[in-house]
Amino acid sequence: MPLTSTYFPFALLTTNAPVTAGVRRKEDILSIWEADKLILFIAFVIPGFLSIKAYQLIFPGTVRPASAMLIDAIAYSCINYSILSVPIYFFIKSGVTSIGYTFLFYFSVLFLFPVIWVIIWKFVRTRNFFQKNAPHPTSKPWDWVFEKREPYWVKVTLKDGSIIGGLYSNKSFTSSAPSPEQIYLEETWLLDEDGAFLRKKNQTKGVIILNSEISHIELRELS
Repeated sequence: MPLTSTYFPFALLTTNAPVTAGVRRKEDILSIWEADKLILFIAFVIPGFLSIKAYQLIFPGTVRPASAMLIDAIAYSCINYSILSVPIYFFIKSGVTSIGYTFLFYFSVLFLFPVIWVIIWKFVRTRNFFQKNAPHPTSKPWDWVFEKREPYWVKVTLKDGSIIGGLYSNKSFTSSAPSPEQIYLEETWLLDEDGAFLRKKNQTKGVIILNSEISHIELRELS
């Protein structure tokens, strides 16, 4: 079918030269890298995308494909510009000609402030007054407890009823959402009949416990 229009829906109205679907897709991909379109992409997608990724790092949750975040990225970019509209206006009106100052200003607008807003939003969302009317941004108690990186004596009760005791400290590690809950204890300890910690196992290098084996976990303060 002969097509010449750049946009496929209107190609049927102006037809002179044959263009295959594969060729058109290649042309569309290449057209993204045209200067004007690249500038629009950087201006209205990158800031919001950085905000989304920074938020996901601070509050791990469900991973979404980049294509599903496009609308959100554009919306967050617009919010970024709305907040910075006054500084942007006065910077443009000031007539600054220094390349260094101009680069620093727009670099901050495009790349730094989108992350700063997330840090501020984290602070607000984790305050008690805010949580009274909104859910906590951390979705799982597992992440809420272990993201603090506090040391504990840990007793892990497995589904078969057996108990593993150990030390959770600086060299230990836990997974975070959206990965399944797993824990690495840097030391394993022997327990007595009452569940008290007796001593560290000889030559222990720790233990990794998978979520499929865990019934529940008890945490105790280090004394």
